[in-house]
Amino acid sequence: MHNFGPRFFGGEKRGYHHGHLKEALLEAARRLVAERGPSGFTLAEAAKLVGVTAAAPYRHFTDRGALIEELARRGFEQFAEKLNAAWDQGRPNPIQALRRMGSAYLEFAREEPGLYSSMFGNVQTLNAPEPGAAADKALDSIRQACATVLEHNGAGRDGAKALAFEMWALSHGLAMLMLSGHLDPVRTGSDPVSILETAATSLVEGAIARHAASKAPKGPWAR
Repeated sequence: MHNFGPRFFGGEKRGYHHGHLKEALLEAARRLVAERGPSGFTLAEAAKLVGVTAAAPYRHFTDRGALIEELARRGFEQFAEKLNAAWDQGRPNPIQALRRMGSAYLEFAREEPGLYSSMFGNVQTLNAPEPGAAADKALDSIRQACATVLEHNGAGRDGAKALAFEMWALSHGLAMLMLSGHLDPVRTGSDPVSILETAATSLVEGAIARHAASKAPKGPWAR
Protein backbone atom coordinates (compact mmCIF):
# COMPACT_ATOMS: atom_id res chain seq x y z
CA MET A 1 0.00 0.00 0.00
CA HIS A 2 1.37 3.38 -1.00
CA ASN A 3 2.13 6.15 1.47
CA PHE A 4 1.69 9.42 -0.38
CA GLY A 5 3.69 11.73 1.88
CA PRO A 6 2.39 15.33 2.43
CA ARG A 7 -1.36 15.47 2.26
CA PHE A 8 -2.77 17.12 -0.84
CA PHE A 9 -5.89 18.67 0.68
CA GLY A 10 -4.41 19.84 3.97
CA GLY A 11 -3.01 18.18 7.08
CA GLU A 12 -0.82 15.09 7.22
CA LYS A 13 -1.44 12.44 4.59
CA ARG A 14 -1.89 8.90 5.86
CA GLY A 15 -1.66 5.84 3.66
CA TYR A 16 -4.89 4.83 1.94
CA HIS A 17 -7.37 2.92 4.02
CA HIS A 18 -11.01 2.02 3.62
CA GLY A 19 -13.27 5.07 3.41
CA HIS A 20 -10.72 7.44 1.85
CA LEU A 21 -10.42 5.98 -1.63
CA LYS A 22 -11.63 9.09 -3.44
CA GLU A 23 -9.05 11.33 -1.76
CA ALA A 24 -6.29 8.79 -2.35
CA LEU A 25 -7.16 8.56 -6.05
CA LEU A 26 -7.11 12.35 -6.38
CA GLU A 27 -3.70 12.47 -4.74
CA ALA A 28 -2.43 9.76 -7.06
CA ALA A 29 -3.83 11.62 -10.08
CA ARG A 30 -2.18 14.85 -8.97
CA ARG A 31 1.18 13.09 -8.90
CA LEU A 32 0.65 11.31 -12.21
CA VAL A 33 -0.47 14.49 -13.97
CA ALA A 34 2.62 16.32 -12.69
CA GLU A 35 4.80 13.57 -14.17
CA ARG A 36 2.94 12.76 -17.40
CA GLY A 37 0.26 15.35 -18.09
CA PRO A 38 -3.54 15.03 -17.82
CA SER A 39 -3.78 12.40 -20.57
CA GLY A 40 -0.65 10.46 -19.68
CA PHE A 41 -2.12 7.85 -17.36
CA THR A 42 -5.08 5.53 -16.91
CA LEU A 43 -7.47 4.97 -14.03
CA ALA A 44 -5.87 1.58 -13.60
CA GLU A 45 -2.48 3.22 -13.07
CA ALA A 46 -3.96 5.55 -10.47
CA ALA A 47 -5.51 2.54 -8.76
CA LYS A 48 -2.18 0.72 -8.77
CA LEU A 49 -0.44 3.71 -7.20
CA VAL A 50 -3.05 3.74 -4.44
CA GLY A 51 -2.86 -0.03 -3.97
CA VAL A 52 -6.40 -1.05 -4.96
CA THR A 53 -7.88 -3.07 -7.80
CA ALA A 54 -8.36 -1.57 -11.26
CA ALA A 55 -12.14 -1.67 -10.73
CA ALA A 56 -12.09 0.25 -7.44
CA PRO A 57 -11.89 3.80 -8.91
CA TYR A 58 -15.23 3.32 -10.66
CA ARG A 59 -16.97 3.58 -7.30
CA HIS A 60 -16.23 7.31 -7.45
CA PHE A 61 -15.32 8.22 -11.04
CA THR A 62 -16.91 7.10 -14.31
CA ASP A 63 -13.63 7.51 -16.20
CA ARG A 64 -10.30 9.33 -16.13
CA GLY A 65 -11.98 12.49 -17.42
CA ALA A 66 -14.22 12.64 -14.36
CA LEU A 67 -11.18 12.24 -12.12
CA ILE A 68 -9.41 15.11 -13.90
CA GLU A 69 -12.53 17.27 -13.67
CA GLU A 70 -12.62 16.88 -9.89
CA LEU A 71 -8.89 17.54 -9.67
CA ALA A 72 -9.32 20.70 -11.76
CA ARG A 73 -12.26 21.90 -9.65
CA ARG A 74 -10.29 21.57 -6.44
CA GLY A 75 -7.27 23.12 -8.11
CA PHE A 76 -9.20 26.20 -9.20
CA GLU A 77 -10.66 26.58 -5.72
CA GLN A 78 -7.18 26.53 -4.16
CA PHE A 79 -5.91 28.81 -6.92
CA ALA A 80 -8.63 31.38 -6.20
CA GLU A 81 -7.86 31.28 -2.49
CA LYS A 82 -4.17 31.90 -3.15
CA LEU A 83 -4.81 34.75 -5.59
CA ASN A 84 -7.33 36.45 -3.30
CA ALA A 85 -5.02 36.13 -0.30
CA ALA A 86 -2.22 37.74 -2.31
CA TRP A 87 -4.52 40.52 -3.51
CA ASP A 88 -5.58 41.23 0.09
CA GLN A 89 -8.30 43.68 -0.98
CA GLY A 90 -5.76 45.76 -2.87
CA ARG A 91 -3.71 46.77 0.18
CA PRO A 92 -1.62 48.85 0.62
CA ASN A 93 -2.27 49.95 -2.96
CA PRO A 94 -3.59 48.17 -6.06
CA ILE A 95 -0.27 48.13 -7.93
CA GLN A 96 1.62 46.39 -5.12
CA ALA A 97 -1.30 44.01 -4.60
CA LEU A 98 -1.34 43.10 -8.31
CA ARG A 99 2.37 42.32 -8.17
CA ARG A 100 1.77 40.01 -5.23
CA MET A 101 -1.03 38.35 -7.16
CA GLY A 102 1.29 37.73 -10.10
CA SER A 103 3.91 36.19 -7.84
CA ALA A 104 1.21 34.01 -6.25
CA TYR A 105 0.11 32.82 -9.70
CA LEU A 106 3.60 31.59 -10.55
CA GLU A 107 4.10 30.17 -7.07
CA PHE A 108 0.95 28.09 -7.37
CA ALA A 109 2.04 26.68 -10.74
CA ARG A 110 5.50 25.86 -9.38
CA GLU A 111 4.22 24.24 -6.17
CA GLU A 112 1.31 22.36 -7.75
CA PRO A 113 2.26 21.34 -11.31
CA GLY A 114 -0.21 18.45 -11.24
CA LEU A 115 -3.10 20.67 -10.29
CA TYR A 116 -2.06 23.40 -12.70
CA SER A 117 -1.83 21.00 -15.64
CA SER A 118 -5.23 19.53 -14.75
CA MET A 119 -6.75 23.01 -14.65
CA PHE A 120 -5.39 24.29 -17.94
CA GLY A 121 -4.37 21.16 -19.85
CA ASN A 122 -7.65 20.71 -21.73
CA VAL A 123 -10.41 23.29 -22.06
CA GLN A 124 -12.96 20.47 -22.42
CA THR A 125 -12.48 19.78 -18.71
CA LEU A 126 -14.12 23.12 -17.98
CA ASN A 127 -17.26 22.21 -19.89
CA ALA A 128 -18.42 20.33 -16.80
CA PRO A 129 -20.43 22.67 -14.53
CA GLU A 130 -18.42 22.41 -11.32
CA PRO A 131 -14.87 22.86 -12.65
CA GLY A 132 -16.16 25.49 -15.08
CA ALA A 133 -17.73 27.53 -12.28
CA ALA A 134 -14.60 27.21 -10.15
CA ALA A 135 -12.46 28.40 -13.07
CA ASP A 136 -14.73 31.38 -13.72
CA LYS A 137 -14.52 32.40 -10.07
CA ALA A 138 -10.73 32.13 -9.97
CA LEU A 139 -10.13 34.01 -13.20
CA ASP A 140 -12.71 36.66 -12.28
CA SER A 141 -10.49 37.58 -9.35
CA ILE A 142 -7.87 38.66 -11.91
CA ARG A 143 -10.45 40.75 -13.76
CA GLN A 144 -11.61 42.42 -10.56
CA ALA A 145 -8.01 43.22 -9.60
CA CYS A 146 -7.36 44.71 -13.04
CA ALA A 147 -10.52 46.81 -12.75
CA THR A 148 -9.36 48.19 -9.40
CA VAL A 149 -5.89 48.98 -10.76
CA LEU A 150 -7.34 50.84 -13.74
CA GLU A 151 -9.80 52.74 -11.58
CA HIS A 152 -7.01 53.66 -9.16
CA ASN A 153 -5.15 55.21 -12.10
CA GLY A 154 -8.16 57.14 -13.37
CA ALA A 155 -8.76 54.86 -16.34
CA GLY A 156 -12.15 53.51 -15.36
CA ARG A 157 -13.09 49.84 -15.39
CA ASP A 158 -14.07 49.44 -19.05
CA GLY A 159 -10.75 47.95 -20.10
CA ALA A 160 -10.54 45.48 -17.22
CA LYS A 161 -11.63 42.41 -19.19
CA ALA A 162 -9.08 42.97 -21.96
CA LEU A 163 -6.33 43.68 -19.45
CA ALA A 164 -7.22 40.58 -17.44
CA PHE A 165 -6.93 38.36 -20.53
CA GLU A 166 -3.54 39.93 -21.28
CA MET A 167 -2.39 39.35 -17.70
CA TRP A 168 -3.63 35.77 -17.75
CA ALA A 169 -1.93 35.04 -21.08
CA LEU A 170 1.32 36.54 -19.81
CA SER A 171 1.20 34.71 -16.48
CA HIS A 172 0.24 31.37 -18.03
CA GLY A 173 2.95 31.60 -20.67
CA LEU A 174 5.59 32.33 -18.06
CA ALA A 175 4.25 29.54 -15.83
CA MET A 176 4.51 26.98 -18.65
CA LEU A 177 8.03 28.12 -19.58
CA MET A 178 8.98 27.91 -15.92
CA LEU A 179 7.53 24.42 -15.47
CA SER A 180 9.28 23.13 -18.59
CA GLY A 181 12.61 24.46 -17.30
CA HIS A 182 13.13 27.22 -19.87
CA LEU A 183 12.97 29.95 -17.23
CA ASP A 184 15.20 29.09 -14.30
CA PRO A 185 16.96 31.79 -12.23
CA VAL A 186 19.83 29.40 -11.45
CA ARG A 187 20.30 27.56 -14.74
CA THR A 188 19.35 30.23 -17.28
CA GLY A 189 19.52 33.41 -15.21
CA SER A 190 15.91 34.19 -16.11
CA ASP A 191 13.63 35.01 -13.19
CA PRO A 192 9.94 34.48 -14.12
CA VAL A 193 8.74 36.79 -11.33
CA SER A 194 10.93 39.68 -12.51
CA ILE A 195 9.86 39.15 -16.11
CA LEU A 196 6.22 39.10 -15.04
CA GLU A 197 6.51 42.32 -13.04
CA THR A 198 8.18 44.19 -15.90
CA ALA A 199 5.78 42.93 -18.56
CA ALA A 200 2.69 43.41 -16.36
CA THR A 201 3.68 47.01 -15.72
CA SER A 202 3.84 47.57 -19.48
CA LEU A 203 0.39 46.01 -19.92
CA VAL A 204 -1.13 48.25 -17.25
CA GLU A 205 0.51 51.34 -18.73
CA GLY A 206 -0.78 50.35 -22.16
CA ALA A 207 -4.33 49.95 -20.87
CA ILE A 208 -4.19 53.36 -19.17
CA ALA A 209 -2.82 54.93 -22.35
CA ARG A 210 -5.58 53.40 -24.46
CA HIS A 211 -8.19 54.78 -22.10
CA ALA A 212 -6.63 58.25 -22.26
CA ALA A 213 -6.51 58.12 -26.06
CA SER A 214 -10.17 57.11 -26.24
CA LYS A 215 -11.17 60.13 -24.16
CA ALA A 216 -8.96 62.66 -25.94
CA PRO A 217 -10.71 65.29 -28.08
CA LYS A 218 -10.62 64.34 -31.74
CA GLY A 219 -9.57 67.00 -34.21
CA PRO A 220 -10.80 67.38 -37.78
CA TRP A 221 -8.16 64.99 -39.14
CA ALA A 222 -9.48 62.16 -36.96
CA ARG A 223 -12.94 62.24 -38.54
